[in-house]
Amino acid sequence: MTALQVTTDKDQLDIGLIHRFLSTEAYWSRDIPRATVERAIAGSLCFGGYVDGCQVAFARVVTDGATFGYLADVFVLPEYRGHGHSKTLVAAVMAHPQLQGLRRFMLATADAHSLYEKFGFAPSARPERLMEILHPDLYTQAAGSAVAIP
Repeated sequence: MTALQVTTDKDQLDIGLIHRFLSTEAYWSRDIPRATVERAIAGSLCFGGYVDGCQVAFARVVTDGATFGYLADVFVLPEYRGHGHSKTLVAAVMAHPQLQGLRRFMLATADAHSLYEKFGFAPSARPERLMEILHPDLYTQAAGSAVAIP
């Protein structure tokens, strides 16, 4: 299989593919509206992964470019898994100049701990200091109601 090519050029992103995967296959964003995906991409440093010119992978980082980053929405399409593309994608993220020297770089995962550990991620050293507001079913609840979420 051809090696994964990674770029941060948002003009090359296949927004339809990204939305389709996030809204139907990703456990963390089931039923996410396309407009929400578009806003997330607009406000993030995005990484598209391509094989033979077709997008097969995606990741984005929410960051101030100086002190903090949050890695989100990382995926490789199922038919392209098992070829090292996730490692190539995360390596490109970690090597990006805008993400060097961050005091805190975070992510959340239910099933890819071994991938991220290879890049230095570990459970929080002080989880008692971390807080969150979590709405895990926000998109699925919104999809079934007539209430628009701003």
